[in-house]
Amino acid sequence: RGREERRRGGEESAGGAAAAAAPKAAMADISKHGKALAFFQVEAAAAAVSDARGLLRGGRSATAAALAARKARALALLGAAGRRLGSSALSSLAERLEEDPFGKVKVLIQDLIERLLKESTSEATKKGFCDEELGKAYKDREHRLADTQKLDVEVQDLEIKESELEEEIEMLTGALETLRDDLNETTILRGQEHDENLETIKKAKEGHAAVAQAIDILKVFYKRAAKATVLAQISPVDEDTAGAGFAGAYSGKQTSSKGIIGMLEVIKADFDRTARQTSAAEEKAHGDFVEFEQTSKEDISGKDTKMTLDSEELEATETTITQRLADLKTTQELVDSALKTLEDLKPTCIDTAMTYAERVQKREEEIAALKQAVCLLDPEGTESDCPAA
Repeated sequence: RGREERRRGGEESAGGAAAAAAPKAAMADISKHGKALAFFQVEAAAAAVSDARGLLRGGRSATAAALAARKARALALLGAAGRRLGSSALSSLAERLEEDPFGKVKVLIQDLIERLLKESTSEATKKGFCDEELGKAYKDREHRLADTQKLDVEVQDLEIKESELEEEIEMLTGALETLRDDLNETTILRGQEHDENLETIKKAKEGHAAVAQAIDILKVFYKRAAKATVLAQISPVDEDTAGAGFAGAYSGKQTSSKGIIGMLEVIKADFDRTARQTSAAEEKAHGDFVEFEQTSKEDISGKDTKMTLDSEELEATETTITQRLADLKTTQELVDSALKTLEDLKPTCIDTAMTYAERVQKREEEIAALKQAVCLLDPEGTESDCPAA
């Protein structure tokens, strides 16, 4: 009995000495999850020494049975965790470890933990890169899309303006043609009317003067005829003829003369009225024509100026449209470039199966399951995160 207690004490001492012999530099490099790895390194050496001494002491059977039970529990835990998390890494590890010795189990678990930790670090670095690059790509895409939409609206407005200017120029062209035709035609008609009025006035005045002269002649004639006397002279003609047809001195038809002179007075008044009315009509027509001509020329001048300005503005608008279309093409190419960048980043940075947070959680649960397996494989409770067995 005393020998068995000394042997147990010797085994514990040997285990402690093996643990103390682990390199301190390796312990310092292990992260918070690396505590389990330190245990594996220490425990693997301790287990190897313990197994060897157990064989020499004849206690191998009891120790192997205990370790096998712990190994079975650890493998069952890893298998259940693999199924629950859908982790092929844990499931594959559990299957591989069924036939491996206790010491190799620890090494394989250590390798998997190291791989998971490296993946975590690598993915965190990748996450930072992807967040930065995707952020820049999304921002660039939105910026280019906004520029494209702005330019598209601007081009549409310019094209509307172009159409309006073309329609206005066409309208002004037609209006100017009509105004010039009307002014030319009215000028010709006014000239003809002016000539006709001058001729009418001239003839009216000539007629008025002729009638006035005739009236004066008749008045003198009848006035003198009324005072006429007969000379006492015998005409040899009277002996052979009936004479002049009247007896005594001829005094004219004084009664009829009033009607003749009155009729001539009416004619003279008609000539005078025609001259005055025609002169008044000519003066009014001239005033109306001058006003029409001035208004037409001002209208023509205004429309000419407007058409010149519209033509210049249309040319500038067409130039601007050409420039904006070129800018739009360039901006669209930049949009396509931004979309291509996103497409290039998508396979690396966008996982449609699991989000980054889901992958982090799954990996943490995988590491937690491995740590529990570590605790099950820690018969002496040397790991600080594990309760003593």
